[in-house]
Amino acid sequence: CMNYMFPASYAWGNFSVLAMGIWAIVQRDSLDAIMMFLTGLLLTVLTDIIHISVFYPPKNYLTDVKRFSIGMAIFSLLLKPVSCYLVYRMYRERGGE
Repeated sequence: CMNYMFPASYAWGNFSVLAMGIWAIVQRDSLDAIMMFLTGLLLTVLTDIIHISVFYPPKNYLTDVKRFSIGMAIFSLLLKPVSCYLVYRMYRERGGE
């Protein structure tokens, strides 16, 4: 988000999921909050893949800041399946089926 290489939808999507995650942590007894968080994480995995593939800059326009931004976006994308697994375990602990 620091290089404005991605559109605003990338930041809005990820920050919205972050807000749902905070809500899921605060509402410990709510299955809806954790389910919305899990759904949001799965949706952002798909949208992150689309954003990275569509907005990846050509090699001659790749500066160090853009390279760092892309690297962090890819790192975030690689950590999301782990986060989905952990959130799913939290869902099961809260009584989800």
